[in-house]
Amino acid sequence: MRSVKHLVIGAGVHGLSTGWHLAEQGEEVLIVDKTGVAAGASGIACGVVRNNYFQPAMSELMAACVEIWESDPETFAYHGSGYIALGDGAQEEDLASVFERQQRIGYGSELITGQAEVAAHMQGMFADWRAPGLSVCLHEHQGGFAYNRDSMLGLASKARAAGAELEEGVEVTGFELDESGTVTSVETSDGPIGVEQVVIAVGPWVATMWELLGLPRRLEVAGVEQEMWTYWYLQEGEVAVDPSEFLTSDGSVPPVLHVDSHAPLHADDGSVVTEDQWGIYFKQDKESVQGGASPLPQGHEFKVDPYPTGSVDPGFPDLWCAALSHCLERFEGTRPLYRQVRSGGVGAFTADNFPVFDYMRPNVFVAADSNHGYKMIAVGREIARVLGGEHSALLHPFRYERFATGDLHPVSNSPYPWS
Repeated sequence: MRSVKHLVIGAGVHGLSTGWHLAEQGEEVLIVDKTGVAAGASGIACGVVRNNYFQPAMSELMAACVEIWESDPETFAYHGSGYIALGDGAQEEDLASVFERQQRIGYGSELITGQAEVAAHMQGMFADWRAPGLSVCLHEHQGGFAYNRDSMLGLASKARAAGAELEEGVEVTGFELDESGTVTSVETSDGPIGVEQVVIAVGPWVATMWELLGLPRRLEVAGVEQEMWTYWYLQEGEVAVDPSEFLTSDGSVPPVLHVDSHAPLHADDGSVVTEDQWGIYFKQDKESVQGGASPLPQGHEFKVDPYPTGSVDPGFPDLWCAALSHCLERFEGTRPLYRQVRSGGVGAFTADNFPVFDYMRPNVFVAADSNHGYKMIAVGREIARVLGGEHSALLHPFRYERFATGDLHPVSNSPYPWS
């Protein structure tokens, strides 16, 4: 039986980043994936990199992640164009709190309040901006977006260059544990592998690994029993618009735009799409304009393979395209250009919708990212530090025991379960 000091399961952002940083420390590391690099959620992510988080721990971790994205934009296919969140009503207080926190940690952003002031700020970038009633704008001058698969291939190249081995087409089928619960070997489709340390970074497949480790599917959260995993399908799509048509007035790549609004939403023909609160995000992609809206709940059981599965709500294309036109006149008439692409996918969310980064067996570290994963490229660096015996202040707030102690993350007024 062959053996390795560190076995990393999963070749998405967390697995590749962990392997890269372990190898940079001179450690022996093998990364395996049952399909290949970026075959799961990281390979079809919309690619947004932002720090618009109401939760202090998320904000601090994302600041560290943005630093890594910025460190090698060419390899990571990263565009540091910024990120803008716009809202009204209860969003005003939330975004002001986020802004204050960003200022404390030195993250570059500005806050604009008041409907006239917000409109002027947006029209300064986009002459055809026309979304009414928005009273708060958090403009992050850091962050932006990256091309999903290209960035993961770049990350894999860094891991290999640092000395990590990467084997594709190797599926993990079980774990051999001793009496203490320590994993002594990992069963794979390519035979058993003896291990000293295991990192599980498999995104939406985490429930399968969780079960193979004998971990509970139900748990107490501040005294209330809940399911550990809830699946959400991410609604994303694109319009076949030349990305060069989506630039700022000075010809620059635009920030990622996220709009939450209570304004009635109409299609271009004047018909009502919704009179309820709605929210969308959108950005340039290689050959289109891409984005999404609120995710669809899928319950506590979901067949993840083949990935991605599920579909958008039948009304999503109408809502998303109407919202694009609601915000920018240039998108009027683009509904016929909508196309459903291989993006979005399903995510496995934890009991409080935030990640678990923790040892779940004496030598098994689990990165259960609760679908925050793609942007969090620094998590692998922190995992490598923890495996080396260091304490990570950035990962500590995401320990598993928070569910039992009630030390949970605060909840914002956003319609998104992860903000």
